[in-house]
Amino acid sequence: MQIAWEVVRAMPLFFVSPEQAQQDVLCLTGEDARHIAGSLRMQPGERLTLSDGAGLTLHCEIESVEKTAVTVRVCGREPCASESSCAVTLFQCLPKGDKMDGIVQKSVELGAVRIVPVLSSRCVSRPEGAALEKKRRRWQQIALEAAKQSGRGMVPEVAPVCRWEQAVAMLSSLQHKLLLYEEQRGSALAQVPASAVEVGLLVGPEGGISPQEADCCRKAGILCVGLGPRILRTETAGPAAIAVLQYLTGNFE
Repeated sequence: MQIAWEVVRAMPLFFVSPEQAQQDVLCLTGEDARHIAGSLRMQPGERLTLSDGAGLTLHCEIESVEKTAVTVRVCGREPCASESSCAVTLFQCLPKGDKMDGIVQKSVELGAVRIVPVLSSRCVSRPEGAALEKKRRRWQQIALEAAKQSGRGMVPEVAPVCRWEQAVAMLSSLQHKLLLYEEQRGSALAQVPASAVEVGLLVGPEGGISPQEADCCRKAGILCVGLGPRILRTETAGPAAIAVLQYLTGNFE
């Protein structure tokens, strides 16, 4: 069953497990059911979209609505049309305050598949232990809500916070690896080919990347690139670069 994207886009989106996605009749409970019944006030006969979080879209019709349980019937399945052909992983050095909330939200909306928080030498924010895990869970929830809002076919992972050396090692294993470096001139994101299917992007904190950290990246085969003559805030740089990468790889057409 094919449904025009213009129609699907307007339908509410919810995520289910891959096991649930194989069923023809599903029961949604918990927060999703409360949202459908309470906030959205949806009724039997109305349509909504489900995703298995792995790229499969389910077009569904509501059969019954209760306060704590909503039953839907699957009318059709198809591959998700909203995922990018280029998998972008954002390695974001921890910023101050709640700036990471917005970075996660906008990066997910723009198509990032993974966000890795990083501790670099110039990070002012350095939470540890339970406080750090609490923040990570918050960022994962923000990623979930952003994925629903933007019609994603998956919920990008917000990984555990890692040290600089770990981030460089993970980044260097990707197909195309980039460091946004404010001191870099003459090397731009446009060097990423339109055929790229995997890009890693490392963004520094408010204080930027130290020369030693930039050298560390170069030695690991990571390309240092700039974003033009202006210096962007850390909360702007990552999402801006992701948007450029999506354009370069044909995902804004």
